[in-house]
Amino acid sequence: MKIRLAGIRHNTSADGYGWRTVYFSQGCKHHCQECFNPETWSFSGGQLLDTKDIIQKFKDNKEYDLVDGVTFSGGDPFFQPQPFALLAKEFKKMKVNIWAYTGFKFEELLKLANKNKAIKELINNVDVIVDGRFEISLKNPELKYRGSANQRIIDVPKSLKQKEIITLAF
Repeated sequence: MKIRLAGIRHNTSADGYGWRTVYFSQGCKHHCQECFNPETWSFSGGQLLDTKDIIQKFKDNKEYDLVDGVTFSGGDPFFQPQPFALLAKEFKKMKVNIWAYTGFKFEELLKLANKNKAIKELINNVDVIVDGRFEISLKNPELKYRGSANQRIIDVPKSLKQKEIITLAF
């Protein structure tokens, strides 16, 4: 299956807890004012890659054992739910912690998941979702792993199990 990525960043600690590999989705309709990655908005930019190759390169990475997890950022990975769901399921098999950043609110994603199986699979295979559009009026550089105060760091498995949003504090 093909996926369109704006890029891949290895060994970063900025996009989730610990040392991570970040996969930047290409394509976003949110267009947040002062977005950190406006070059990822176009759905035709970036590179079209094969998900099998991405998984194999991750497995072949000599630093794989040192990575705490992977992060899906963007753009917005929920605009490409099918390939990101496939990646998430494969990473889960390797017991890799997965974070996803999205401009959608978690409640919106759950509604979309009722109509879109791939979104449901992606949500079900992610450990943490940082949700909500970046809001320039709520920008706060003191916040860890998010840019504005409206964004939440959500423990997805606990939230699904308890049927209420459970946030993580950092």
